[in-house]
Amino acid sequence: MNEKLDTLSIVSLVKDVLDKGEEKISLHEPNFQGNEWKYIKDCLDSGWVSSVGKYVNEFEKRLVEYTGVKYAISVVNGTAALHICLKISGVSINDEVLLPALTFVATANAVKYCGGIPHFVDSEYVSLGINPKKLNRYLKTIATIKDGCCYNKLTNRRIKAVIAMHTFGHPVDLEKLMKVCQRYKLILIEDAAEALGSYYKDKHVGNWGNVSSLSFNGNKIITTGGGGAILTNDRKLATIAKHITTTAKLPHRWALIHDKVGYNYRMPNINAALGCAQIEQLDRFVQKKRSLAKKYHNKLTRAKGITIMKEPKYARSNYWLNTILIDKKHSNYRDELLNIFHQNNIYSRPAWTLINKLIPFKDCPSMDLSTSESLEKRIINIPSSACFGDDIIEK
Repeated sequence: MNEKLDTLSIVSLVKDVLDKGEEKISLHEPNFQGNEWKYIKDCLDSGWVSSVGKYVNEFEKRLVEYTGVKYAISVVNGTAALHICLKISGVSINDEVLLPALTFVATANAVKYCGGIPHFVDSEYVSLGINPKKLNRYLKTIATIKDGCCYNKLTNRRIKAVIAMHTFGHPVDLEKLMKVCQRYKLILIEDAAEALGSYYKDKHVGNWGNVSSLSFNGNKIITTGGGGAILTNDRKLATIAKHITTTAKLPHRWALIHDKVGYNYRMPNINAALGCAQIEQLDRFVQKKRSLAKKYHNKLTRAKGITIMKEPKYARSNYWLNTILIDKKHSNYRDELLNIFHQNNIYSRPAWTLINKLIPFKDCPSMDLSTSESLEKRIINIPSSACFGDDIIEK
């Protein structure tokens, strides 16, 4: 008979780290201690609040400087960013796109927006993202190359791209995944919605994919309220992305002429103003979140029956959401643990329901998802706001 999981002890250890008494603690809160009021007031005073204004260009410039990616196009949210990433990568009707089953639903929704078909693949324990080795073995079985394109032998549909989602801010093993993409003529797209401030082998995420997406939702490491961005090192793709996210309007002093089906996706100036103030503090946010992760690691090593997720050895993570992984033999205690967290005013959550289980995607193709299914039963995200970390400079 399995030893009972001491759920009360685990919750007590988490409370010790957070040190907030009986106060309600959210999973992730924004932090406004910089120039947010100043920049937003400037927008209000000047009247430049919509999609044209100096802060939009400035925010894009700062994203480029921070990530090292050559081009950034700011948009209304992360889902819109991923939609455009897929569209400018050539994903079209009935194209299959490989993506993890363990992800937020927006990853699969964006594929559907293009008329594509999500094809779900398994994750690994090291990064919680796509398992490149297992994907390679799977493609050896079901894929064939014809006329320079990858096709699914079982469905006769083209497999166009792979979306690497950096789960909770932990980078996927991008070099290994790139080799799979090269072998099977697949376009790599990074869903870095949760990973601003994360690095793969000393290079910021977003530099490896053909195109990449970011999110600045209220729960992300920096926020613009709602917002996202497209990143790319390809000038042509950047030009197209900026054009079609601005309703594909041709430049003219007064004429309203549009040469393509475009999208009203550009980030408003007032949101970009908030983003400029936030990105000025990003290094501090990352440091505080990494400090919090260290606190959790030090404290929760005392707990039996669980482990606390650590960054992969090849990466430096922003630790967007700290993650408890319950041992397999204790997976039936997940909901009890969640319930006790909530009884103690500590907001925590399980992993997403695997996307292949959701009604809109239940008929989509998938490989063996045994690791994802195991992770789904055992993951709990715990409070990860930067305010709980310390301003300690790492050595």
